[in-house]
Amino acid sequence: TSSAEVKENRNIGNLEDHPIASTDRSRGGTTSSKRKRPLEEGNNGHFCKLQLIWKKVSWSVTPKNALVQLHELKPGLQYKMVSQTGPVHAPVFAVAVEVNGLTFEGTGPTKKKAKMRAAELALKSFVQFPNACQAHFAMGNCISPSTDFTSDQADFPDTLFKEFEPSTHSEDFSVYNPVNNELLSTAYRHGRLLCHTLDLMGHAKPGKHRVAKAESEKNPVVLLNELRSGLRYVCLSETVEKQHIKSFVMAVRVDGRTFEGSGRSKKLAKGQAAQAALQALFNIRLPSHIPSRSKCHHLPQDFADSVYQMVAQKFQELTDNFTSMHARHKTLAGIVMTKGLDIRQAQVIVLSSGTKCINGEYINDQGLAVNDCHAEIVARRAFVHFLYSQLELHLSKRREDWERSIFVRLKEGGYRLRENILFHLYVSTSPCGDARLNSPYEITTDLNSSKHIVRKYRGHLRTKIESGEGTIPVRCHNAAQTWDGVLLGEQLITMSCTDKIARWNILGLQGALLSSFIEPMYLHSIIVGSLYHTGHLSRVMSHRIEDIGQLPASYRRNQLLLSGVSHADARQPGKSPGFSVNWIVGSTELEVINATTGKRSCGSPSRLCKHMFFTRWAKLHGKLSTRIPSHGEMPSVYSEAKLVAQTYQSVKQQLFKAFQKAGLGTWVKKPPEQDQFLLTV
Repeated sequence: TSSAEVKENRNIGNLEDHPIASTDRSRGGTTSSKRKRPLEEGNNGHFCKLQLIWKKVSWSVTPKNALVQLHELKPGLQYKMVSQTGPVHAPVFAVAVEVNGLTFEGTGPTKKKAKMRAAELALKSFVQFPNACQAHFAMGNCISPSTDFTSDQADFPDTLFKEFEPSTHSEDFSVYNPVNNELLSTAYRHGRLLCHTLDLMGHAKPGKHRVAKAESEKNPVVLLNELRSGLRYVCLSETVEKQHIKSFVMAVRVDGRTFEGSGRSKKLAKGQAAQAALQALFNIRLPSHIPSRSKCHHLPQDFADSVYQMVAQKFQELTDNFTSMHARHKTLAGIVMTKGLDIRQAQVIVLSSGTKCINGEYINDQGLAVNDCHAEIVARRAFVHFLYSQLELHLSKRREDWERSIFVRLKEGGYRLRENILFHLYVSTSPCGDARLNSPYEITTDLNSSKHIVRKYRGHLRTKIESGEGTIPVRCHNAAQTWDGVLLGEQLITMSCTDKIARWNILGLQGALLSSFIEPMYLHSIIVGSLYHTGHLSRVMSHRIEDIGQLPASYRRNQLLLSGVSHADARQPGKSPGFSVNWIVGSTELEVINATTGKRSCGSPSRLCKHMFFTRWAKLHGKLSTRIPSHGEMPSVYSEAKLVAQTYQSVKQQLFKAFQKAGLGTWVKKPPEQDQFLLTV
């Protein structure tokens, strides 16, 4: 054995599980001192003999690291230094080696570790399994599932890469699915290893779950590395919050897409980024990373505070330093767009205020009135207006216009959001509905005296009170209201903001019309100013519909990041104003809507009403009908246009059934007559 190998493996013999009973002094010491006699009969001689044999065997079977193993298989390989990146105090080296015409690149904080990583990647290509330990399980060799090529104290034999076909199968795993060599070679041509999951557990004996346990205990970074080896994680930002608490943002690029994660340490941030990649690319969510009812994802506090300050400053600017009569509000909402979590490139794109809904007598059958003027809902409608503008920008003939658009075109037709663009919703107070009801900071005297009522309806769908504030549990069993009933005096029912945000987390923010052009678009985070409780908000936004089932491609059960703000503004005293304001980036002033009538103060329709959106959709449909093969003739009725996005409609029905199955009530729809209007230009 070479001296280098002895140095690499110098601690192998010192096995804690098999302590040697005899103690030898150094050869240079005196020989007159007495020694224990481990082989003496009556002194556990047989056991001591086994210990000495084990020590001898452990040194005779010399474990080899990845470099040594690769050198035995392919002697004379040349390792080349590719690059050195990162700061001086934390360099990142990249070393490459060419094996069988394929180049394997490894990275590490030192050249030696980068070289070891490159050798490890090359070795994995020989094994043709996701990792070496799975290969040995398939070949009947009992090896610890935690085998690591880079370990200095590896416990696998030196025959690891010398036998690739199993002579006899393990009795625990009698059948396995071989890897498709054609697929593997295709992956090599693309410079990427394709890892397959073995069907090992399907025929395992009861009680033998070592492989499954090993897989479930892997963290996202390890699992993603097995699926896409050689990934590089980059630290985008490092901030210091109050009390010297650090916050990191890490990013990783996988299959041409960039994924980010944040955390109190780089390790946690890398885990978040890896988990995002696993979920988006492979539909994998590790059990240990599934949010439970006691867990919720938090946004870095400094980032949340910055979003709040941007929204407040923009509103101050638009209301002449709050001197305008329209500066008065009970609830303020805004959506901020960022590139990753870099606050330096953040931009406020919409603002809104309001706490009231339209009166039933003003319901409009031409789509000219805005039904719900609560700040969060108006902000969402303003965001849809922004999306239309961005699509129109992308279709511009001027190159500089479509390059500024947030959309990119898909090969199969349609459009999706550019990589790494995120949207964050700020609301000055907790959304009305179940999130507000169960906030520990706002419970009425009546509810305190009847806590069993609160528990009974916890998580239940709730509706807003017409011409007032507050919400009540859904009581009717009919899914739709009637036009005649509302006009004859029945209260117009509108679902709570909490329930609507939960709906956005499944269907997206874009709505039915735009779903025929673009992929679903989700919020990345919600920042709440006051009356905020993380546990309640997380539960009502996501956990009520955990059992919704499998969703079609591009749809998902969105997991929002949640946060409060460090110093929220006090709520303004007095009655809520009867108006709602909205602002969209690119416009110069606020639009004011009478919340009772759903129209502007002058009586003209708002830019956010259904009729305006239908008109813009029809123009886009005319331009995009040739680019999206699935589009037929343009519908002339608004309700028919909403049905063009069939996948969106099926997911919506799936969501409503999930609410009912969970015993949370029936989603109440507006009278269908209000959507049966024709397009008039």
